[in-house]
Amino acid sequence: MTAISRKTIQTKDIQRNFVEVALPLPLQQTFTYSIPTEMQAKIAIGSRLLVPFGGRVMVGYAVVFHETLNDEFALVPSSIKQITQLLDSEPLLTIEIIDLTKWAAGYYVSSWGEMLKASLPAGINAGVEELFQIANSGIEYLEQNISKRTQKIELLQFLNENGETSFKELKKKFGGAKVRGISKELHEHEFISIIHQTVTAKVKAKQQNAVRLLTTKQKNSPLTIPQQKIIDFLANESQSVTISELKGILDVGISPIKTLAKRGFIEIFKTEVRRDPLFGFALPKATNITLTDEQSEVLSKINKPLRSQLYRAFLLHGITGSGKTEVYIRAIKETLSNGKSALMLVPEIALTPVFSKRLRSVFGKEVAILHSSLSTGERFDEWRRIRNGKAQVVIGTRSAVFAPLQNLGLIVVDEEHDGSYRQHEMPFYNARDVAIVRASNANAVIILGSATPALESFHNSQIGKYEYLSLPNRIENRPLAKAEIIDMREVFAAGSDDKILAPQLLKAIEETHTRGEQTIILLNRRGFSQFVLCRSCGESIRCMNCDITLTFHKSQQKLVCHYCNHSVIAPEKCPSCESEFIYFLGEGTEQIEKILEQKFPQLRISRLDRDTTKKRREMEKVLSAFSEGKIDMLVGTQMIAKGHDFPNVTLVGVVSVDAGLSMPDFRSAERTFQLLTQVAGRAGRGDRKGSVLIQSYYPDNYALQHAKEQNYKEFYKREIEFRRSMNYPPFVALTSILIKHPNHNYAFENAKILRNSLDSANKRKQCIVLGPAPAPLSRLKGEHRLQILIKSRNRKHLRQTIDFAVAEAHENNCDMKIVYVEIDPINLL
Repeated sequence: MTAISRKTIQTKDIQRNFVEVALPLPLQQTFTYSIPTEMQAKIAIGSRLLVPFGGRVMVGYAVVFHETLNDEFALVPSSIKQITQLLDSEPLLTIEIIDLTKWAAGYYVSSWGEMLKASLPAGINAGVEELFQIANSGIEYLEQNISKRTQKIELLQFLNENGETSFKELKKKFGGAKVRGISKELHEHEFISIIHQTVTAKVKAKQQNAVRLLTTKQKNSPLTIPQQKIIDFLANESQSVTISELKGILDVGISPIKTLAKRGFIEIFKTEVRRDPLFGFALPKATNITLTDEQSEVLSKINKPLRSQLYRAFLLHGITGSGKTEVYIRAIKETLSNGKSALMLVPEIALTPVFSKRLRSVFGKEVAILHSSLSTGERFDEWRRIRNGKAQVVIGTRSAVFAPLQNLGLIVVDEEHDGSYRQHEMPFYNARDVAIVRASNANAVIILGSATPALESFHNSQIGKYEYLSLPNRIENRPLAKAEIIDMREVFAAGSDDKILAPQLLKAIEETHTRGEQTIILLNRRGFSQFVLCRSCGESIRCMNCDITLTFHKSQQKLVCHYCNHSVIAPEKCPSCESEFIYFLGEGTEQIEKILEQKFPQLRISRLDRDTTKKRREMEKVLSAFSEGKIDMLVGTQMIAKGHDFPNVTLVGVVSVDAGLSMPDFRSAERTFQLLTQVAGRAGRGDRKGSVLIQSYYPDNYALQHAKEQNYKEFYKREIEFRRSMNYPPFVALTSILIKHPNHNYAFENAKILRNSLDSANKRKQCIVLGPAPAPLSRLKGEHRLQILIKSRNRKHLRQTIDFAVAEAHENNCDMKIVYVEIDPINLL
């Protein structure tokens, strides 16, 4: 067992007697194994290995070789276990990605093995299956004790009758916890044997039948008309054609194809076929766009380090509609012309189809796409194209930062401020920051683009860490949409019948439709009603697993928890007092859609949120229909707020932003400003002026006032002073530690041990330590959550304090399996 070192991955060739293996477990260390002689010439850094670990067999990743074991290992060679199996003839992981994941695991206090696993596409990793089989001694024991009806006897009898059985099957029959305990005891008595079998990857390359021409000369009887059509077509084709393509193009059946194969004219063979994520989608026409002077100036500054192939980090601050995308495309063109590859990250899957089509129309088959809504097969094929060097441009969401591109020259992070770049479960990482490190390692250029940069990013551009680039004007000097804040207190005081949608907004929708223009309505809460309240006893219906109320979804007639997905049928009576006075409060997108449909029956209205986009490609269909003018109004959550370009949208209505402002998080004002500015930028992008109406009960809040003017710099001045006075990033490095467990007392006792260790490590008071205290969401998914916050103006001191405290807490019997350390958190809920 070896702790993860911070040294660069070795590349020199040495005698491969021992190997350090990173396992996908929540452990910050690697494990040393010996390499069988027959594998030593075949194994390589990045190879996947089957290794024994704690009574089971696991898939791990080879990361470092050793010829001998010196004193630092404190291991006796004879005690070291041996590798069971080598899974790859060629390693899937490149040295660059291994080095990058090693840095990420170290920086974010995560598991290197889990980070390596996360860098590979879903479905590619082989698994290990446990198979249980009754032994001869087990049969004898069963015969002697058959009259006893114990669980051990029942399990042995099941194995005797069914033969070799997987753990999964036994779990279904007897229950997971029972099987694990009973099988362990039976195995110790040698009544059963356990075999570990490699389960192959879930996805493989797709194969289809294809044809190629062998000869055009006639043999024996003449050809039929369909047969001649096939021969003529193949004679003009330089490559083979799949049978399905041939049948579709020529409108022929399978019979003439098989006949030609029998007569020796053509050959039918298996060929690998790519599963194209954009198959069947119409691509936009590539247009020759003339850059503005501002775009040209920005691009010239980016091209200099691209041509010299030096690392440079740019913050491209361009207001909505200023033409950032065209700058990205020109920079990618320059990168490819220099023989380098390019990576573009976008925050939301909703944006991926838009950019993917645009890039494909410009760069053709050079573009590969990576995001989670692809099928497993599509993701596998795209990843292999990247790994084999057949794609030089990659566009994708967060995990695409680990795409195995070779010879990387440019990384673009669009909407760099977006919280979607943060992985909120193990292994923790922020794709934007990992991208910066990857660009630095590769001597590549990175562009962080946004109309509303993260405060930390803008601060870095002001102190010279990033070079600041600005696009302050829209294309063709189109004006920004005129924004107005509707004071909902006045609407309420005026006695309006509708307390959800202000009369001003309803009138604007009517006028917009009369002009033949489109509307976007934003409400960043899905569902029909946010909570259910009994007007008799005052009780609300809460999640049994989480410390939040359940959201009513009318289409399903269910109350749903948006954190753990627990759901119950909507009650007709109060579960507490059985009163029938059930009241549904707090509107969501589903309710807003229904209200608007009732008020404007002549409008074609669609909704876009996580509830409506569960079906594959549903999001692309809705966005495409809206872009083509087949939908008059789009109602949705934040996924409609950024990146989209709809020239006919002239009205944006924001139903409520007050919930976001009230969040107990120091970034709540920043997130609200960003969301409002982004969604306001969807209006007036064409030739017609746009307007934005924002409903709020807090109209004087500075985030709303500056968003109304789309004035980022004034918002930054106000917010940065708040951060400075309250000791928040970017003036301090921040770490959040969550202690989570179903038993509150157990979580609290471990939190106290950790706090004591932090105090011991922080004797010089170089860090501010707060807590443990209940997290803002104090119970989620059945676990109580306690939080410790650590701040320091010196990142090195912060990290040393954490490392020392974690080590000491472990020695003091703190259960580290329930401790989650998050470096640079962007969400404190």
